[in-house]
Amino acid sequence: MPRPVRRLLACVTAAVVWSGGLGAVAVTAGVVATATPAAALDNGLATTPPMGFNDWNAFGCDVSEQLIEQTADYFVTSGLKAAGYTYVNIDDCWMTHTRDAQGRLVPDPVKFPDGIKGTADYVHSKGLKLGIYEDAGTATCAGYPGSLGHETTDAQSFADWGVDYLKYDNCNNNSDGTRQDFINRYSAMRDALAATGRPIVYSLCEWGQQNPWEWGADIGNSWRTTGDISDNWASMLSITKSNLPLAPYAGPGHWNDPDMLEVGNGGMTDTEYRSHFSLWSMMDSPLLIGTDLRKATPETLAILGNKDVIALDQDPLGAQATVLAQTGDTYVLDKKLTGGDRAVALFNSGDTAQRISTTATAAGLPKRAGYAVRDLWSHTDYQSSGTLAATVPAHGTVLLRISGSALSAVTSLANPPLLDTGVTGAATHIQPGQTAQLSSYVTNLGTLPATKVSVKLTAPGGWTVKPAGSGSSLLLLGGASLKTPWKVTVPAGTAPGSYPLDGTVSYRALLGKKTVTVPLTGSVTVFVPPPAGTSYLSDLGWTAATNGWGPVEKDQSNGETAAGDGHPITISGTVYAKGLGTNAPSTVTYELGGLCSTLDTTVGVDDEKNGKGTVDFQITADGTKVADSGVLDHAAGARTLHAGLTGVQTVQLVVTDGGDGNDSDHADWADPRITCS
Repeated sequence: MPRPVRRLLACVTAAVVWSGGLGAVAVTAGVVATATPAAALDNGLATTPPMGFNDWNAFGCDVSEQLIEQTADYFVTSGLKAAGYTYVNIDDCWMTHTRDAQGRLVPDPVKFPDGIKGTADYVHSKGLKLGIYEDAGTATCAGYPGSLGHETTDAQSFADWGVDYLKYDNCNNNSDGTRQDFINRYSAMRDALAATGRPIVYSLCEWGQQNPWEWGADIGNSWRTTGDISDNWASMLSITKSNLPLAPYAGPGHWNDPDMLEVGNGGMTDTEYRSHFSLWSMMDSPLLIGTDLRKATPETLAILGNKDVIALDQDPLGAQATVLAQTGDTYVLDKKLTGGDRAVALFNSGDTAQRISTTATAAGLPKRAGYAVRDLWSHTDYQSSGTLAATVPAHGTVLLRISGSALSAVTSLANPPLLDTGVTGAATHIQPGQTAQLSSYVTNLGTLPATKVSVKLTAPGGWTVKPAGSGSSLLLLGGASLKTPWKVTVPAGTAPGSYPLDGTVSYRALLGKKTVTVPLTGSVTVFVPPPAGTSYLSDLGWTAATNGWGPVEKDQSNGETAAGDGHPITISGTVYAKGLGTNAPSTVTYELGGLCSTLDTTVGVDDEKNGKGTVDFQITADGTKVADSGVLDHAAGARTLHAGLTGVQTVQLVVTDGGDGNDSDHADWADPRITCS
């Protein structure tokens, strides 16, 4: 459907439950105040987060009986059913635009010739369950009949058809804006579903507007915590940051829902999709596939079907991961598991490779002489003396499961030692045509030696990488490191940006004959010095750019999802020939090399969204915020920002969504001028 109604749709998955007490909490700047969550009745539904499929992210209104049945077939033949995926869910646009003479919803006879009951019967015949969509308003987000005032009739229809899951949206809600109104509307459908006697998982989709984690547990089994996800890194990251602090409110039968999965839809890399899936599983999120499985690549299926990662999401303890540590763009997430194991995610949200580390005891495990560690993406078992560390690629996640039992401490000695590998050195900034020296390192984190260690390093095509020292060792003791110097030459004409350095480390365990190969990860930032004098940033090359909707545009507004589809940058009727068109959340990064002194720009919400949009413009210098517009809407007009940049290496132009979701947040950096020596 058109983006103006681009739904904020996805809902919260909640099962039919009875009412209970309400708690109170405040969420400010990502910090959750201590509060008592609403009580939830254990009705046997969604005791682990629901897993399945929803058609919206990939198909929008193009839903049909054929699509749903083919998806059910593919669940079985692909092994996804065996991996735990159960629900095949229909989203908006499944019905006609009018009710029948008895006031009942009517499935579209063209899209669903056998009706919803016939579709449900087919899905059930495959050992799966069927979900459906409705709205707690007068109309759905796409303009079809809503359930407000028709809850009893519609709930009975769902039960009669054999529906097992209801996603309940929040468009056209006629609300007075109070929390009590939201509670009343969502409770009405809860009670109507309960009255049918059919077990139906009930997914609340009010977009986090009234902090549903405070009151949703006695109404449903899950609740959307944010606006809709988009298939890009900036959107996924923003939602992750909003959902992470809500861990105290999740548990068996009541889950925080950061929206459906975008894995496989093409807007992110496989590295980013692995992070997406890792984070959703660590956060005990409903895992609802949102791609066309009939066309899914082997890489997509490998991500969605990773049983090691799914086991974290489906762990019976139901403990959502918490943030153990955060430094800049790096996170360490810790998740308690049944039986005393811990899952640890080393998550790099930054645009360059970074080393991230923690320890087994910091993750909550008892102090032991050693620990069994399983890498959940490589499916390899290791042994560690206690340190957990890795150089994680940009936007990547290393996901580890650690056992601290006394037995595992002994049996894990037969496993290869866990290695910490990476690249360091002076290559933070290399200019095109220049050569710099850096070093690779391999540190043995196990208690027993690694043998026959061999290091290889590669760079992008056209670059040269040559070792300047030994890249091998016959014996690497526990705690010892092998460091190898390398000379890296960047070809002339290379564009600014962060480039990966990839490689491998091969070795053997002391007690084993099998060779183990692990990745060696690093990155180089190619830096083109800005010209002397005053320049427009849109005439310079950035080193990284993320955007909440479509790409960052030069000298035009954000437009929509395609590159170059914007309009002249216009704020309050004034047209600017130069600038950057973005959509929150957005970050544009420039490397300055300490050569610049000032940045001046005009900022505001672009006129192209007809008065919509709420954003906040910020400028950061080497990670420190040096200018902030405050929250602006379209009516606020244009503002000017000034930042001193003397000695600064990296400047970032950041746009946040102002705290209300990113729909229509078209944000302009107009006439951004930087002065350099």
